[in-house]
Amino acid sequence: MPNVTGYLVVGLLVGPYCLKLFSEQVVNQFAFISDMALGFIAFSIGAEFKATYLKQIGKAPIIIAFLEGIGGTLFVDLILILTGHDVAFSITLGAIAAATAPAATLMVVRQYKANGPVTKTLLPVVAVDDVVAMIVFSLSVAIGKAIRSQQAVSMIETIFTPMFEIIGAILVGAVLSVILKFLTDWFTGRGNRLSAVIGMIFVGIGIANAINVSPLLTCMTMSALYVNISQVSNQIMEQIDRFTPPLFMLFFFFSGAHLNITILPSVGLIGALYIVFRVIGKIVGAWAGAVFTRVDPVVKKYLGLTLVPQAGVAIGLSGLALTVVPEYGEQIRAVILSATVIYELIGPAITKMTLKKAGEIN
Repeated sequence: MPNVTGYLVVGLLVGPYCLKLFSEQVVNQFAFISDMALGFIAFSIGAEFKATYLKQIGKAPIIIAFLEGIGGTLFVDLILILTGHDVAFSITLGAIAAATAPAATLMVVRQYKANGPVTKTLLPVVAVDDVVAMIVFSLSVAIGKAIRSQQAVSMIETIFTPMFEIIGAILVGAVLSVILKFLTDWFTGRGNRLSAVIGMIFVGIGIANAINVSPLLTCMTMSALYVNISQVSNQIMEQIDRFTPPLFMLFFFFSGAHLNITILPSVGLIGALYIVFRVIGKIVGAWAGAVFTRVDPVVKKYLGLTLVPQAGVAIGLSGLALTVVPEYGEQIRAVILSATVIYELIGPAITKMTLKKAGEIN
């Protein structure tokens, strides 16, 4: 099993919902670790967007990301509506299905040094997926509000709210990338350079939270631009790769401690449909995107199975659902939290097995 699964299981066992060696209050006090770790994860994934590499793969990851995200949403929407559930509830829950967790995927790729067409397509896809999830959720929420209120919904607000979050994060990340290049050119010592990168990632997270844009997208943009304008980016990324393993271990440990397994029996049929049809939708969407962009056949066959993990972004969107469909908010949150438990425990193992079958793990 991948290391990340071990971290999650140990956290789950000692957390407040199992052996209770850590109380819920103690676990909540370490919430800042999640922000820190996700910033570094986003920074690492953004580094995959080198201009030379993008010229090789073209627009395929972007198209695949949109189709797999929309595929997961549509499949969940349709199965819930066809089984007689409220339409507003169905499309709100279905919208969250678009989100994929990049953290577990990156950990598996790093641990096993996976390399090949599937891996090279996977990392940009999970990077773009965060943007897709925000757009799909915003549009679905607008439709849900219109169905519930029977009133006209402002299309300007619907379109520009997610656009502001996306454009704002990109602008902040772009400015920080220039500052980071200046700092790493100015400092020549490895320690000073590493400190500069850590500081800029924290600044990016802080600014993003302050102006209510995505910290993940901010840090991804910062690294994506930085690796294309800096002559020392390879050295910097190597240092980051050596610095982050203990931080990622803590992140997944406390993520496991947050997993509340006691809610699993309460989600019933809706939870089962969501868990199964989200995966089917992502597999079909990824396959369709791969066919449309004419990528390597191995990508068509295996990419969809690597998109199972789901965590932070989905949990955040489930919190927003409380204000959209308040009568269903708690139910949606329970479904997403239950799905997170299952996806995070089995997702890394599925990703590992899939990449191994694709011949990208020795």
